[in-house]
Amino acid sequence: MKVVVDMERCQDHGQCVFSAPEVFQINAAGRLEYVADPDDALREAVEDAADVCPLQAITIED
Repeated sequence: MKVVVDMERCQDHGQCVFSAPEVFQINAAGRLEYVADPDDALREAVEDAADVCPLQAITIED
């Protein structure tokens, strides 16, 4: 699984952090950081994060 965040679209709302904190974090500068190739065991959490993103900036590739 590969996680892709369109950083042009992302506005750092952080909803993804609540769904998958192992993959998404807000850094000290208030910007989103993420793990691009998380363990497949986190797929459900990442899918939830993509679903709750208000700007639909997160995609998952296999």
